[in-house]
Amino acid sequence: MQTTDTSFKQRLITFLVDQAHHPRGIAGWANGWMFALRPSNRTRNRWAVRLLDVQPTDRVLEIGFGPGIAIAELARRATRGHVFGIDHSRAMVRHAARRNAAAVRARRVHLTQAPVEQLPDFGGPLDAVLAVNSTGFWPDPVERLGELRRLLRPAGRIALVSQPRCPGATHESTARAARELADLLTQAGFTRIRIETLELKPPATCVLATSPATSPAAAPS
Repeated sequence: MQTTDTSFKQRLITFLVDQAHHPRGIAGWANGWMFALRPSNRTRNRWAVRLLDVQPTDRVLEIGFGPGIAIAELARRATRGHVFGIDHSRAMVRHAARRNAAAVRARRVHLTQAPVEQLPDFGGPLDAVLAVNSTGFWPDPVERLGELRRLLRPAGRIALVSQPRCPGATHESTARAARELADLLTQAGFTRIRIETLELKPPATCVLATSPATSPAAAPS
C-alpha cells in the first residue's frame, strides 16, 4: 500500500511540474487562474515592467506571458506602441487574450502561440523584451538571447526575471539565479547589465541589460 501511495505521489508531482512548464487542458486553464491570482506573481510582474521603463511609443515583446498580467501592464504603458507576446501554451494564450481583450481588439496587443525558438515576425525592431521565470526552460538560452538581441534596436532593453520556486529556495537561490542570468546575457552580447532584487518569499531578481549600439537591428537593409 505504501509503495502504491508513493508511486501516486510521484506521478502527481510529475504531472503538476509538467503543467507548470507547459499548461494545457483543464488543468492548464486552472493553472492560469492560479498564476494570475497569486499576489506574489502580480507584484513581481508589475515590478519588472516598471524596471523595464516602457515608454508610450515602445514596441515590446514578452516571452512566456502566462495569464497576461505583465502584458496588461505593458499595454497600459505603451499606449501608442505595440505589445507582442509569445507563449507555447494554448491555454495561456486564451487566458491572456481574455485579460487583454480590449487591447487585442484595438490591435495594440498581439499574442501568438509559439516556442521561443520559433519567433514570429514582429514587423520591425523592438524597443524592449521581457521574460519572467521562463529562461530556464529555453533550449540553448545563449543562442535564443542572441536572436533577441538582433531583434532589438540599438540600446534596446531586456529584462530577465527569476523567482526560484524550488522547495527551500532562499536569498542565495535568488542570488545564484541572478548570476546565471547575467552570465547568459553577457555571453549573448548584451551590455550595461544590472541586477535588482524584490523582497518576496523567496526573493525575485530582475537582470536588466541593453543591446549594444552596433546591434544588427540597426544595420541598413
